Amino acid sequence: MNYDDVIEKLKSLSNPRAIEGMARFGITPERTHGVSIPNLRKMAKEIGKDHNLARELWKSNIRETRILACMVDEPNKVTEEQMESWVKGFDYWEICDQCCINLFEKTEFAYQKAVEWSEREEEFVKRAGFVLMAVLAVHDKKADDKEFEKFLLIIKREAADNRNFVKKAINWALRQIGKRNLNLNKKAIEVAKEIQKLDSKAAKWVATDAIKELTSEAVRERLKIKKVR
Repeated sequence: MNYDDVIEKLKSLSNPRAIEGMARFGITPERTHGVSIPNLRKMAKEIGKDHNLARELWKSNIRETRILACMVDEPNKVTEEQMESWVKGFDYWEICDQCCINLFEKTEFAYQKAVEWSEREEEFVKRAGFVLMAVLAVHDKKADDKEFEKFLLIIKREAADNRNFVKKAINWALRQIGKRNLNLNKKAIEVAKEIQKLDSKAAKWVATDAIKELTSEAVRERLKIKKVR
């Protein structure tokens, strides 16, 4: 499937009603066909991995072409320059999360960018840093706890950011790190309690919500079973 084939397929799947619904959930691209994520996944599977096509699709600046770009790109061919170029184009949460989940976390720069982007001021660049932390906590099974302990310090530092899409990503990262194993569960709860003391409404929400889940019987029991295995 080449670029023109992709465009024609997207037009055939266009759903104007879905576009109205997306806006209610904060999905606000300048251009979109309203194609669902499951349909885009099916298309990505048909296309296969193609780095050059991914770069071409990204340049189109249509919601669906950009999501497809991150689905079909080849992580081992993605450069740091490409990641920096793409992240600057994040202007709503869905494209940020899709790129981090489908592509960026699989690159050799994932941990580096999680740290760097968490310090940036741009709303969705900063969100990308914390989304990467959350996704790596779930998917990188071989990583040492020390990597995530570093993330916890960053989470505490940035927890007072009151922007909705940033604070939700910070909370997400904190919860996912705390659900990784018993050791990190303990450390995440300790950090959350420290965050709770900050003079910030956003920080208190991040911490309180995380503590509620991380101290729950369901999470504790799952982590104990995981340790036994």
